[in-house]
Amino acid sequence: MSDSSSNPADSGPGSHGQFAETRWSMVLAARRGGDSSRAGDALAKLCQAYWYPLYAFVRRQGHAPHDAQDLTQEFFARLLEKNWLADVDRAKGRFRSFLLAALKHFLANEWDKSKALKRGGGIHNFISLDAESAESRYAMEPADAVTADKLYERRWALTLLDTTLARLRAEFVADGKAKQFDELKFTLTGGRGETPYSELAAKFGMSEGAVKVSVHRLRQRYREVLRAQIAETVATAAEVEEELRHLFAALS
Repeated sequence: MSDSSSNPADSGPGSHGQFAETRWSMVLAARRGGDSSRAGDALAKLCQAYWYPLYAFVRRQGHAPHDAQDLTQEFFARLLEKNWLADVDRAKGRFRSFLLAALKHFLANEWDKSKALKRGGGIHNFISLDAESAESRYAMEPADAVTADKLYERRWALTLLDTTLARLRAEFVADGKAKQFDELKFTLTGGRGETPYSELAAKFGMSEGAVKVSVHRLRQRYREVLRAQIAETVATAAEVEEELRHLFAALS
């Protein structure tokens, strides 16, 4: 969902100079008088990437599918049109926390106004939401007592992992190694009982040792891309590891 001109894998948290160019840092810098045009574009792309966790939160709050779609769209319209970044300090700088805090504020104080705008045709499609995909995905959510907040956190974590896998696969495709990635990706999730290394070695015309080296490099690159993805959503390099721990806690 991210554009290739601002690849998180090329601007990871390795140095403060590089980190300052990530999308969320760019948005925060605009608050202090930076390039508001670039920051607006960066914010829109972040929102496009992470709309589903918000949609899942709204649905878990008890809103019907059509209302949840309208609410999510109108929230993004307000977020991108208004100066809601004034609240970012209370969210401690993390895009994940800021986005949820802003949505809660919107649901608590703006829903009546949003309904009035809807009757007047005021709902704007600022973010491209796939309504059919959103509801089919929500239908697969566990029908348990997980709160809307916990569901949001879990969906946020899974979205990060999905986008990381997609970014990593794109790298392999660019190198003409899509089949190799598809055969080895199970090693990233701790899968067991999958194709043994010996069989993979025969399939690729490699030694078993070479396959193990490839797996090691794949895992290493996965960790790098995941950290770069996380860096896009926090304010400082120091927060990356903390956010990574939070991500896995949300999945436990």
